[in-house]
Amino acid sequence: MAYSTTLSSSFFLLFLIGLLLSVSILAREPFACDPKDATTKALPFCQVSLPIRERVKDLIGRLTLKEKVGLLVDNAGAVPRLGIKGYEWWSEALHGVSNVGPGTKFGGDFPGATSFPQVITTAASFNATLWEAIGRVVSDEARAMYNGGVAGLTYWSPNVNIFRDPRWGRGQETPGEDPVLAGNYAASYVKGLQGNDGERLKVAASCKHFTAYDLDNWNGVDRFHFNAQVSKQDIEDTFDVPFRMCVKDGKVASVMCSYNQVNGIPTCADPKILKNTIRGQWRLNGYIVSDCDSVGVYYDTQHYTSTPEEAAADAIKAGLDLDCGPFLGVHTENAVQRGLVSEADVNNALVNTITIQMRLGMFDGEPSAQPYGNLGPKDVCTPAHQELALEAARQGIVLLKNQGPSLPLSHLRHRTIAVIGPNSDVTVTMIGNYAGVACGYTTPLQGIGRYAKTIHQQGCKDVACGDDQSFGAAIDASRQADATVLVVGLDQSIEAEARDRAGLLLPGLQQELVSKVAQASKGPTILVLMSGGPIDVSFAKNDPRIVAILWAGYPGQAGGTAIADVLFGTTNPGGKLPMTWYPQEYIANLPMTNMAMRSSPSKGYPGRTYRFYKGPVVYPFGHGISYTNFVHTVASAPPVVGVPLDGRRRFGNVTVSGKAIRVTHAKCKGLSLGIQVDVKNIGSKDGSHTLLVYSKPPAGYWVPHKQLVAFEKVHVPAGTQQRVGINIHVCKFLSVVDRSGIRRIPMGEHSIHIADIKHSVSLQAATLGVIKS
Repeated sequence: MAYSTTLSSSFFLLFLIGLLLSVSILAREPFACDPKDATTKALPFCQVSLPIRERVKDLIGRLTLKEKVGLLVDNAGAVPRLGIKGYEWWSEALHGVSNVGPGTKFGGDFPGATSFPQVITTAASFNATLWEAIGRVVSDEARAMYNGGVAGLTYWSPNVNIFRDPRWGRGQETPGEDPVLAGNYAASYVKGLQGNDGERLKVAASCKHFTAYDLDNWNGVDRFHFNAQVSKQDIEDTFDVPFRMCVKDGKVASVMCSYNQVNGIPTCADPKILKNTIRGQWRLNGYIVSDCDSVGVYYDTQHYTSTPEEAAADAIKAGLDLDCGPFLGVHTENAVQRGLVSEADVNNALVNTITIQMRLGMFDGEPSAQPYGNLGPKDVCTPAHQELALEAARQGIVLLKNQGPSLPLSHLRHRTIAVIGPNSDVTVTMIGNYAGVACGYTTPLQGIGRYAKTIHQQGCKDVACGDDQSFGAAIDASRQADATVLVVGLDQSIEAEARDRAGLLLPGLQQELVSKVAQASKGPTILVLMSGGPIDVSFAKNDPRIVAILWAGYPGQAGGTAIADVLFGTTNPGGKLPMTWYPQEYIANLPMTNMAMRSSPSKGYPGRTYRFYKGPVVYPFGHGISYTNFVHTVASAPPVVGVPLDGRRRFGNVTVSGKAIRVTHAKCKGLSLGIQVDVKNIGSKDGSHTLLVYSKPPAGYWVPHKQLVAFEKVHVPAGTQQRVGINIHVCKFLSVVDRSGIRRIPMGEHSIHIADIKHSVSLQAATLGVIKS
């Protein structure tokens, strides 16, 4: 989220005024319904014993149109006569409580909050239990800050867009390129944030940015002007999957629509995707919010409507409930007066937002008397929270190469370590974007220094690495040490919101620095990469002098400790890449603006992500090695699974490659493929292992090469064996999407791949209908 730089000056001035006002109207105690306020405590909307639906209806019925319009924006206005103070909806919690939005302020009793690894790093753990645990910690700290009057309860996180193109500057915020991985992450993190207390919410999460949003600023095209041309097949098969799982499995309280248009319609003005899909098909129990200033963008920048009143009306009628920005607050009243939108439509929007506030307890009086009311400064940056941030960093580090093996380093043989590179002693770089103020930092240099004597040289003054003036000192350091660790990569100056990458190579002269240091190093040379996106490090992969490569992503406040723990073997790495690492040549003649996922050999189009791209890679999706070795055996799995049809329907469906049943025509409830897998650790070190389970469906033009259908994390001590149960929901994960955007279950042989083993299972219709469609 960011504000458009293309707004008219008057509109932008209104926006700035709203932003400044919002600083003074953070959620305070109590939000509303103060029991000491005799004028409101007896009103029905303040009666906690009444159903929330009745309370919301009562409150809205007491508001004037002007007051209602004042509640349609993120810096929602106060209604003093009803005891309602202003509220800032915009807070962020991507990987820790953030100060990016105006709803959260650090200082005083809350100088910082636990800063977990950036999402792309945490996703590499493939550990849904960890993701939910992080969400619980973040919401503890958010509630504590709310109770202290310095934060809200509505957080516009997580970002679950697909990491479609390796150049995308915001790919670091996402769980990666696979829709099932992203959807599982979304549901798990949201459950952690929102809690499990029925209708009551601990905080309200929001999955963003809906939909097909994955371009910021590339080659003269920015997100404010971009019209994403997307097929029905790719919408259903890829882009919408994480959002559907977030809403249906995670029960998220909110979805955020994006800046871009999809097939000519701004997402925040499209009733087909807001009203019909999110609220209709997926049954969102919550509110839909615009990305910040999206409504203004499609009026001022995209010129989608002729008047601002039409823009406001289109948004509300499409199903938008809340505007991040002032546009609806400025123009909705006139839109109602001109008959472009009804007051009933405004009421419907407020039902959705106020219901969420009620579920958060914001109309229940004193926060201290509510659940979570005891959380305060003592519950932020606790030792347990900081330990979880360290554990998340450890689990997210991916060992890409280990020649020999050369890692882990030895306490006895590697007493002096040369620590070199522009990211070798960084702090803020480690927490990526949408971060807050960390509790504290341990840099890579500090982490390694706990294990060995260090000789430090940056080699490059920053990641841009524009000259080689400091190369000599770095080379000398490597000649003196028992081992050399080069910490290089990217930061927010290279990849960020509003900043897509031009290429995939290390910036500036970093590659030259790495190669020269490796050539001169007295001992083994290890390359540690910090980045959100993939980097073409083919040179290092193929250089025998570089014996090991680690990818740490942006590992959070404890990143330096985690890196050192992996280097010296205190931690056995178990992370897997959540995105494909392509060679630089992949992006040649590949516009970021081409949204097609599937390859087109006749057009020279390579396809995107491991599901549809077949060309050369530097490292594939799911790659990651360990200090031990695991072997797998299928203990039990059925050779045939019957797919019962809905007896109330009489449909048969034919695909290019044979019979395939529409998911909507199958009895899907409880229909799963159960597999038992034995995982044996045949090495000498304990380790955690991720089972990535892929399905290769029967052949067909619109079928992926393979697709992730399940994953499980298991800890296996050395020399032991663990049995892992995997359940694959047939309708959700063994289905594919045809060119019309219809999800179908192909009948016939599906090949299930787990590491180096395969199991074939035949899906067979229990009965077939008579009518062909």
